[in-house]
Amino acid sequence: MGQLKILTIDDDPDILDVLELTLSDHFVVFQGSNGEEGLKLARAHAPDLIITDYKMPVMDGREFCKALKKDVFLQHTPVIMLTGKGEVKDKVSGLEAGADDYLVKPFEPNELLARINMILRRTKRSLDANPLTRLPGNNSIMDELQYRIQSGKPFAVGYADLDKFKAYNDIYGFEKGDEVIKKTAHILIQAVQKKGTPDTFVGHIGGDDFVYVCDDAIADDIAQEIVDQFNAIVVSLYTEEDRRRGYIIARNRQNEEAKFGFLSISIGIVSNLNQPIRHVAQVAEIGAELKRYAKGIEGSSFVRDKRKGS
Repeated sequence: MGQLKILTIDDDPDILDVLELTLSDHFVVFQGSNGEEGLKLARAHAPDLIITDYKMPVMDGREFCKALKKDVFLQHTPVIMLTGKGEVKDKVSGLEAGADDYLVKPFEPNELLARINMILRRTKRSLDANPLTRLPGNNSIMDELQYRIQSGKPFAVGYADLDKFKAYNDIYGFEKGDEVIKKTAHILIQAVQKKGTPDTFVGHIGGDDFVYVCDDAIADDIAQEIVDQFNAIVVSLYTEEDRRRGYIIARNRQNEEAKFGFLSISIGIVSNLNQPIRHVAQVAEIGAELKRYAKGIEGSSFVRDKRKGS
């Protein structure tokens, strides 16, 4: 993949020079002196991120943002707005027009680079997000796993999915099924907020399959919290009649009517603590094996891979 592209727009040549010096070692940089020129450059080069001043001639930063967000090919491009010291109205106006972040001039080059990297990572995850849960999807999950593997630090991956979900979907319908998936996503987020750390990652593989990635030391606590929270809400997902009965009747894989107990969640925890993890496929392979084992346990549960490898 080539270098990412950044468009900088400012009517002050000195600011453009500072931006060029700060960014050119890391990104391909294009520059414009006003919003109108910036818009033409954005359409010509499709930048990955745009840095624009607020106060400019011809077309200011606010008008530029509004025009950008109307362009179907550019509307997802993240924008950092540069404002003068203490110009609160400009900040608010810029954010309302669609800017993703702002920075006060004069800015620290290292802070600007940190903001850029944060926004680019967030944008990538947002574009990759699952449309139902808004959680990061498979590309972001792969990137996160690769990042953890390369870091060499102890980490764990929890693979979670629902048991008996197909039977539930068949009886209650896709709309109710989607509600269950959204509730499950919410449970994972809450569990991570309660037991995780700021860098704990939650992703949605698809359907009723989820993943979280965290420091190894907290993986079991997060899994237990997910199990507890799921158990607390599962009865509410059924009608009064089904609650009293304790099961639903649906067709199994042999197309025969069968009794299915309530939904449960199974989690398989893969860790590099006892064995080296060298590639992403290895994580997925072990995770699938552990989930199968967890599914053999009645009710919601989690299992951890404790085998030692070389």
